[in-house]
Amino acid sequence: MKKITLIAFVLFIGLVSSQAQVKVNPGIRGGLNLARLTNIDNNNMKSDYYIGGLVDIKFNKLFTLQPELTYSRQGSEGMIFYNGLPPEKTKYDLNYVTAGAVAKFYFHGQGFHVLAGPSLDLKVDDNFGRYGFDPIDVDLAFVGGIGYTLPNGLTFEARFKQGLIDIYGYDDFDNGNNDYYYDNVILNQVFQFGISYTFKVK
Repeated sequence: MKKITLIAFVLFIGLVSSQAQVKVNPGIRGGLNLARLTNIDNNNMKSDYYIGGLVDIKFNKLFTLQPELTYSRQGSEGMIFYNGLPPEKTKYDLNYVTAGAVAKFYFHGQGFHVLAGPSLDLKVDDNFGRYGFDPIDVDLAFVGGIGYTLPNGLTFEARFKQGLIDIYGYDDFDNGNNDYYYDNVILNQVFQFGISYTFKVK
């Protein structure tokens, strides 16, 4: 019984010590979105912004997990063709509140890092109603990118965000042939260039 108690005590001390090495710090992030929608004719990138907050959970000098909550203005620029009228430029607005978590891997424990993780996007508004369409309220996305963190907590990052669900919720299966036509699916794609700052909490 004494040996079991001693072993349990040693394991408890080890667990407490390992947890004490984990550093948790809040932060803010924001920057430029270059967004587009796939498989739309006469489609161009739309420039807009994203802004939000983060929690930096640093497990060691090589690995950090970063949950994020972000307001992201996405969509696309395109052309509208009316019968008998000249084409008209337009912007498709799709704005989301995104809840995500990226894993960051630091090379040699220094500032340069790669990152990747999932994102759950909840639509807060859009302007598709004027065109007679209604995008669904949820998107799932995958985020990947690179960055560099300075010792003062300032980080510069470049990311690519790929939506995984058609914005109208279509699966686009041909019931006759059971084929999936990827060239018909409309997905969010976003290049993000921005900065973040992590506050040091003692």
